[in-house]
Amino acid sequence: PILQTSDDIMALQEIIFKTKPEVIIEVGVCWGGSILFYNHMSKVVNIKKIIGIDTYIPNDLKNRIFKKVNKKKVFLIKGFSTDKQVINKIKKITKNYNRFLIHLDSDHTYQNVLNELNTYSKFLNKNNYIIVGDTIVNRIPTQKQWIRKWNKNNNPEIALKEFLKQNKNFKIDKKIN
Repeated sequence: PILQTSDDIMALQEIIFKTKPEVIIEVGVCWGGSILFYNHMSKVVNIKKIIGIDTYIPNDLKNRIFKKVNKKKVFLIKGFSTDKQVINKIKKITKNYNRFLIHLDSDHTYQNVLNELNTYSKFLNKNNYIIVGDTIVNRIPTQKQWIRKWNKNNNPEIALKEFLKQNKNFKIDKKIN
């Protein structure tokens, strides 16, 4: 399964085709559907490395993903997204590449997203993309079936706005939905 809306998938596909990233980093693997999507896109655009990071990557998920992908291209890293060891592994895997697409879609709290933006933005060069997932969460009514740490006052959109205030080299691409 993939936990993206169809417009998000179309936007990702458009960005991938437009920018032809050598490396895609997805923070927040969940059920692995996006990793498989990126792997499929790598057959159209020459993506060299696909890296998924999550605090929980069960063995059955690894087994299912690695049955369908090139193990020299796809890497799953278990750990906290901004942990120094995780970042060092990513640096080692990506040291020879310049074109990145980074998708932040894990813990949607303000502080985590801001930390991820500050950490992962350092990988980027001009015309690379960093996507902050679920900036819409502060417009979604509180869900009683799932207790979430993010809410109207603690969410990705607030972190993104703060990051953009402090980092004038970044801007929102308003041509992409």
